[in-house]
Amino acid sequence: MSQVSEQPYIAALDESAIPDIHPEAYVAPGAVVVGHVRIGRAANVWYGSVLRGDDEAIEVGDACNVQDLCCLHADPGEPAILEPRVSLGHKAMVHGAYVETGALIGIGAIVLGGARIGAGTLVAAGAVVGPGKKIPAGVLVAGVPGRVIRELTDEDRASFAETPERYIAKAARHRRASAV
Repeated sequence: MSQVSEQPYIAALDESAIPDIHPEAYVAPGAVVVGHVRIGRAANVWYGSVLRGDDEAIEVGDACNVQDLCCLHADPGEPAILEPRVSLGHKAMVHGAYVETGALIGIGAIVLGGARIGAGTLVAAGAVVGPGKKIPAGVLVAGVPGRVIRELTDEDRASFAETPERYIAKAARHRRASAV
């Protein structure tokens, strides 16, 4: 039976590409954080996720959750930025894009280079937001290619507003986990 490594892989590429991880952040065993990556206070990066800051910076804001198997990367001139309280669902990918405060990128969704996702927006599971696409705040985006379906309701917003707090609590529990 194979086991998850006991530590995440965190590595500098050189003197200018060193991960900066806040002491209150959680990076799960098996996650990879390499190069010019900043992870903010109470942010959490989960099992199997890869944040590879070799060509450009990656910033994960305070209280973000980067769930299992996510990928963040960037091309020169297009950093990957997650403002505070962003949630990336399992297996989501953000490649050289900017995601504003409180947005949720759903399970398996892809946000490509130069795209910008507005604050509090929900990108549905499996959606693909193409390069350079600008998505306004507070809307639902779905489909391939992703398009705005409608404005979010109060009920929609409430359904994911507490995700950062839930993941901060999960991180505290997982910090205490022990291999069996």
